[in-house]
Amino acid sequence: MKLCGKSLPIRSKYKEISEKKCQKEFGHAGNCEEFPFLNELSQSNPRVANKIKRDATKTTGAAWKSEDAGPNRIDRWVMLQDDDSLLKYGINMKVLKPTVVSKLKEKAATYDDCMEVAAKLTWHTYQMPDAPKCGQAIQTYLENRFGKLQSGATTCIVCKDNLSFSLFENAQRGKAEIETAHSNPREHNQFNVGFAHRECNIAQGNKTLPEFYEWITGIMQRINNQKS
Repeated sequence: MKLCGKSLPIRSKYKEISEKKCQKEFGHAGNCEEFPFLNELSQSNPRVANKIKRDATKTTGAAWKSEDAGPNRIDRWVMLQDDDSLLKYGINMKVLKPTVVSKLKEKAATYDDCMEVAAKLTWHTYQMPDAPKCGQAIQTYLENRFGKLQSGATTCIVCKDNLSFSLFENAQRGKAEIETAHSNPREHNQFNVGFAHRECNIAQGNKTLPEFYEWITGIMQRINNQKS
């Protein structure tokens, strides 16, 4: 599906190194929009829509208060810049701990990849069995981009068990019950993203899914050997 791609106004302080494009289908009628696929979720379930936007486009928020914690929820594409460029925006990578720098760099992604992730997560969301139904226009848009919507098709990318839309609303302070997850935690693109139970996402950690499954298999084999 070809997208409009028209540049939109940017008000961010990173406007010199950022871009913002219309994500509607090429040749669309009406005004250009950056998140047209989220219009209905933004009205019916704003928390879910905001989570999709945030997870798709921002780095992880710092969970603690300290000078070396790193920037809190910054545009992922900003983190593609070199250290000298980031310093112009008040981000001094040289004063941060190596683990923080590594984490921020791993979260970096292009604007186009981030927008594809946002649309793909929306497609996954509407396939949860108890998710709200989307209108025909958004359904057609999402299916043209990613394939047919099928109720119940979205499962945890780690344990493969069903995911309920209600898990979005069960989030407590700092502890969401459902999280955006990656088959490879070091790649942020539409082919590598999905949702996972919080516990599953934590268990996977920084391993790729094949690495995680191999690790679990090894544990089970050792347990079985001890029993025999």
